[in-house]
Amino acid sequence: MVKKISALGLDVGKRRIGVAGCDGLGLIATGLTTIYRTSFQQTIEELQQLIEEREVQVLVIGLPYSMNGSLGFQATEVQKFALEIHQMLNLPVEYVDERLTSVEAEEQLKAKKRYSSRDKGAIDRQAAAIILQQWLDTRSR
Repeated sequence: MVKKISALGLDVGKRRIGVAGCDGLGLIATGLTTIYRTSFQQTIEELQQLIEEREVQVLVIGLPYSMNGSLGFQATEVQKFALEIHQMLNLPVEYVDERLTSVEAEEQLKAKKRYSSRDKGAIDRQAAAIILQQWLDTRSR
């Protein structure tokens, strides 16, 4: 029997958070929405709603390592944010190396003819899907 999994993938940025979810079997990640960060409380409320709707068990967060593999300023900011949402939402957090996911997301959207340089939220959602898919693929091995 296959164990059901429900995870949210998050591409955390200063202004936006791309959010992706997966199917119940944990095979395919899909971009769901973009949260526009206006306040921490608003971000928590939007995440909480998604968590309840999708019965989420784990948050998978992209960690923006530097190209040399070190943790820079942005990665430290993402870790602080992840700790805060872990404490507020009481869910486990796992990290995925997200280097170049935004570039990959943009290329995928261009290939699907779903790209607009003005729609940064679409890139964030697609990047979140890539992050979550990497985690799902690693898990299934």
